[in-house]
Amino acid sequence: MLRKIKVGFLTNNSGAHVGAYLNALRDTEACSEVVLSDPDGRWTNEAAKILGNKLKETYREHKQMLSREKPVMSIVTMEAGLAPAVINLALEHNCHVFAEKPACLRTKDFASLIEKADKKKLHIMLALANRLNPELIAARKLISDGAIGKIYGLEMNLVADQTRLTRESYRKQWYAQKKRAGGGHLIWLGIHWLDLVQHVTNSSITEAVGFTANVGGQPIDVEDSAAAILKFDNGTLGTVTSGYYLKRGYHSRIKIWGSEGWLHLEQMKDKPLQWLSHKGSHAGKIQQWDHSKQPRGYTPFMRACIEACANNTIPPIKNAESLRAVRVVYSIYEAARTGTKVNIR
Repeated sequence: MLRKIKVGFLTNNSGAHVGAYLNALRDTEACSEVVLSDPDGRWTNEAAKILGNKLKETYREHKQMLSREKPVMSIVTMEAGLAPAVINLALEHNCHVFAEKPACLRTKDFASLIEKADKKKLHIMLALANRLNPELIAARKLISDGAIGKIYGLEMNLVADQTRLTRESYRKQWYAQKKRAGGGHLIWLGIHWLDLVQHVTNSSITEAVGFTANVGGQPIDVEDSAAAILKFDNGTLGTVTSGYYLKRGYHSRIKIWGSEGWLHLEQMKDKPLQWLSHKGSHAGKIQQWDHSKQPRGYTPFMRACIEACANNTIPPIKNAESLRAVRVVYSIYEAARTGTKVNIR
């Protein structure tokens, strides 16, 4: 029997990905109803349009909504500097949290929230939705099954457009201002790939040397370019390049080399996964994953989060993994700021 839960939605006028999250709630059967808390009233009409009868009530005060409605899980999407206090409020009301990243300006602020959630046996699930993309699930299984053997090294890049930074309207957004976002491309987009590579290889980044820069020269105080050398707990060395370089679109890749072959992920392509293994019936031949890329994005990820909260099962991202993603990015920033290698606890 499918268990259904009430879901809260805590946001404000600068909430990110609100439309995508509302669509996901509409399409998730395990979400029985939604209660919205939006002090600015920015999203009331859109929520009503998308959710229809599923939207049961709207509030202007987060505490009032949580106290009266008692949702089992709440979405928190707001700028990084404001998110910790609201996440803490949800935890105080014994509510699981699905949080827009990065959800903090400092690792220690997020770490204290994770500690509280752990004590209360609650989830804090950072919105790192690529984890459930079909090709990522396939890549993780290939590595787990030993198709490419012991991992020797890896490299990854996630590159978006510089064009957005030329627009004043974009530069006014919270994710383009350091005091509101904590950083630039690395914390807003690069965090996805840093999480993915640890998830796919079932390993953790333990040391980092990093650099950040404003290579495009736009009037912003966050980086549009970041690079780092990484060491993993299994001995693997890797690199990451994260930046706004293009006129339009995205370039992305994750390549992993092992003792028995290699694996190559390019998520933006129609055929996003290739690998070569020196084992099995296709030894020495390049193989291509030939399946649908759907479902992908926020809807399947949020559905999995809601179902985990409803059924008391393991969510698609655990508390420790959410914290790990945040900690790695801010450790790279620290390495860039100090010019030293940073050990990541």
